[in-house]
Amino acid sequence: MHLEILTPEKKVFEGEVTLVTFPGADGSFQVLDHHAPLISLLKEGVVEYNGKEGANNVTITGGVVEVLKNKVILLATGVV
Repeated sequence: MHLEILTPEKKVFEGEVTLVTFPGADGSFQVLDHHAPLISLLKEGVVEYNGKEGANNVTITGGVVEVLKNKVILLATGVV
């Protein structure tokens, strides 16, 4: 699936991944290939994703994630 991590200032990451873990407002959750459509608020925490280079992570200060048609867009308020 395609993942984009964006902040108001810059694009943090864009690429193909197999798994993403988010710090949801009601608890952490994972998104895999062909996940059902989803929109969720995120709290401060670590977003972990597995791409071609292996496991990576980024710490966000909060945001919103949208999952639609095997594309995941994370609009983060900021990254640490």
